[in-house]
Amino acid sequence: MARTADYLYKQEAKGRAKLRTRPWAAVVILIGGLAALVFGIALSVSFGAADIKFSFVWDAVFHYNPDLVQHQIIMELRLPRVLGGAMIGASFAVAGAIMQGMTRNPLADSGLLGLNAGSGFMLAVCFAFFPGLPFMYLILFSFLGAGIGAGLVYGIGSMSRGGLSPVRLVLAGAALSALMSALSEGIALYFRIGQDLAFWYAGGVAGTKWDQLEIMFPWIAAALAGAVILSRSITMLSLGEDISRGLGQRTVLVKLAGTIIVWILAGAAVSVVGAVGFVGLLIPHITRYLVGVDYRWIIPCSAVLGSLLVIMADLAARMVNPPYETPLGAVIALLGVPFFLYLARKERREL
Repeated sequence: MARTADYLYKQEAKGRAKLRTRPWAAVVILIGGLAALVFGIALSVSFGAADIKFSFVWDAVFHYNPDLVQHQIIMELRLPRVLGGAMIGASFAVAGAIMQGMTRNPLADSGLLGLNAGSGFMLAVCFAFFPGLPFMYLILFSFLGAGIGAGLVYGIGSMSRGGLSPVRLVLAGAALSALMSALSEGIALYFRIGQDLAFWYAGGVAGTKWDQLEIMFPWIAAALAGAVILSRSITMLSLGEDISRGLGQRTVLVKLAGTIIVWILAGAAVSVVGAVGFVGLLIPHITRYLVGVDYRWIIPCSAVLGSLLVIMADLAARMVNPPYETPLGAVIALLGVPFFLYLARKERREL
């Protein structure tokens, strides 16, 4: 009897996941998204303060001539900027998808749960006490800050009566983010590093260099590969811990591995782009709506759509008021804030 009940339990869980999965939509998103991503990269490299034709972009990539100013602009300024934006968009989107799947919290996002603020605080400490620190060490300090921020948010949220609910988690994240931001601004004023920190808080991929991408790429590539490997387990975990255990999942190990992946993705991205939020909140919800609940499709599709969002937002930030640039974080927030308010209102109705 116990075996029969267990078998029916497993079949019901598998059926729930199967009914709400649309692989054909995921394939269309991956193919179409990758094509749009290539087009977006070419478009972003071409447009800016100095418009450059597509033919020059092609020649600069495959027949680079350092004597041509336009080739220098493409290879030294715009191409690393755009590729960095693609990597960062994928990192934030996948980190948000994993967090939402593991916690079953529709409001989970690295920016809303204190990871970005923690990284920013540690970067402020680095700017103040260790000026001129190599970028490799900045990434490590960013990882440390993200881990401290996430640990404090989960700790504060768990102390409240009734346990850790999605709304309490977001409130704890908002409170800690405000505290970390205030401390960072205090450090900036006292040590006169306000300009460096203000550039970071504005958020943007301007100034991204090839050496930064070389350091960041192995971390992000390894974390994205780990997310794909872990995707099936996250799908089971998103159905509930009881169902996940019934399907033979080791939930503690899955959560630990997922937390490490999120930590790497958020820490690496924040160290480059700064305090850009809402990518990890917006993209996973859109992806789940399109492809269903299977994270084997959600994670790769989120990576593609997240990259596309950041690239197009960065292009819009450059084109709104040329030759000046609008902060990337502000452009994405125009989409993210209304969506966050909608989710918060929906979550409140369901409590």
